[in-house]
Amino acid sequence: MKSALIVIDVQNDFCPGGALAVGAGDVIVPGINALMEKTDAVVLTQDWHPAGHSSFASSHEGHDPYAVIQMPYGAQVLWPDHCIQGSTGAAFHADLNTDRADMIIRKGYNPAIDSYSAFFENDHQTPTGLEGYLRTRGIKALTMVGLATDFCVNFSALDAAKLGFDVTVHMDLCRAIDLDGSLVAAVEGMKAAGVTLTS
Repeated sequence: MKSALIVIDVQNDFCPGGALAVGAGDVIVPGINALMEKTDAVVLTQDWHPAGHSSFASSHEGHDPYAVIQMPYGAQVLWPDHCIQGSTGAAFHADLNTDRADMIIRKGYNPAIDSYSAFFENDHQTPTGLEGYLRTRGIKALTMVGLATDFCVNFSALDAAKLGFDVTVHMDLCRAIDLDGSLVAAVEGMKAAGVTLTS
């Protein structure tokens, strides 16, 4: 079975010192680079928001970061401004082996809707094109790593499983935000969906 490594959002803003830093987010980079050599394809995802994105708390007067509001597509966590197109924060971590990537999927560029998953925007309907790419290459097994376990990795894994891919998440090569129990909920949800969690 042909396999792909999906490396999710290993970007400066999600690493220590970034605008939406995930604890020890940079520690996973060497392990991810090593895993790249053991797969048929490597896909990198990149959060790529325009300034003033609707998921930013700064776009909603009176709301603080990490508040949750209702958007037309459902509940939305309001984030600090992060991964703004063309910024240093949106760039991949300097030590990540981007040369090994066959494809880069940019997501979250629609100002009206956030996009956690590598496969769909948060309306769960608008595709990124990744599914078609994987299908045309005959890839059926996916290994996911990156940031953050409980948001973009989780949403990507759930969507991939729903689409019929064989999905494994390397938990030791992910790090979580863990917002109000989101990590436990994500782990339970991935297990229930048939995602293999390994370290």
